[in-house]
Amino acid sequence: MATALPFPASRLWLPKRLLVTRSALAWDHGCAIAARAGALGVDVVELPTDRLALAFPDDPRQAYAQAKQTVALTVASPAKRRLQPIAPSADWRVDLAEGCPAHCSYCYLAGSLKGPPITRVYANLPEIFEELPKHLGQGRVTSRSRARAHEGTTYEASCYTDPLALEHLTGSLSAAIRYMGAWEADAQLRFTSKFASVEPLLALPHRGRTRMRASINPPAFARFEGGTSPVAQRLTALRRVAMAGYPIGLTIAPIIAAAGWEAAYGQLLTDAAAALADLSGLDLTVELITHRFTPGSKAVLDRWYPGSALEMDPAARATKRTKFGSVKHVYDADTMRALRRFFDAQLAEKLPAARTLYWT
Repeated sequence: MATALPFPASRLWLPKRLLVTRSALAWDHGCAIAARAGALGVDVVELPTDRLALAFPDDPRQAYAQAKQTVALTVASPAKRRLQPIAPSADWRVDLAEGCPAHCSYCYLAGSLKGPPITRVYANLPEIFEELPKHLGQGRVTSRSRARAHEGTTYEASCYTDPLALEHLTGSLSAAIRYMGAWEADAQLRFTSKFASVEPLLALPHRGRTRMRASINPPAFARFEGGTSPVAQRLTALRRVAMAGYPIGLTIAPIIAAAGWEAAYGQLLTDAAAALADLSGLDLTVELITHRFTPGSKAVLDRWYPGSALEMDPAARATKRTKFGSVKHVYDADTMRALRRFFDAQLAEKLPAARTLYWT
């Protein structure tokens, strides 16, 4: 019989201020977020309009620090609610928020979000959820994949945020899980997280229609993930949600080919196998994402994290162009092959029941 591992109290992130737009308070969910934040001691500032007055210092580091301590409660516009394909993870991206409280020096959002890195959370969840049925069966990743068709139409909730990191403030992830559990459709919600505060999710009526994945890296490389839960706690949290009946997954990302990577990732997979041991009927997936960056994200990250030890030297990387013509700096072909061989062998040995969804 599977047993629950001891779990220390999760450290919850709190912003210094919540900026509340006027339209957000027209929604019950928006009012609930404002009330919850106030009860937690956050400075709740009700704005007279929907315009966000964001005055930050000229110094990039100070502006970054202040922005990271700010959450804006807004209404997602029609453009924000419009679902977008999100291969190879899922059929569609659904955004419950935008931005993240973590301080990852490889942050994938750095080159895509506009302006200071405040976190925006959305009040109009009913309008966001209205978009999901319109796309049922229309995706190109799981909807039309023979290997993943059993997942149904998949909706990824952690493309532009870490929803679990914000859950104690918003309740939005729980609302999405309840929605998916009550929706009589061949569909699945997905999210990945670097945080461990899964307590609000454990008793939800999810009906197996939400897959949580823990985003993990070896401790030697998790030092590039400031403000997140320790990796051991993330793995324990993943075990807890699996025991609550959720399908689960590991997002090993970004895979960093720095000195000692073989030993570091070998131990990480050993630890993951130990954390998930003796769980019967385990539904476990793995996603493998190597470290890459764009010129735009590098420029932003160099301002946010000057002096970071994370290697981001374009001269040491191969160049890859997307279908839109943009440039990504990735590991060279020999390094990629070595990484792939290693993970294929290690996963077969240590987590043989896991299904690898993709490698990129």
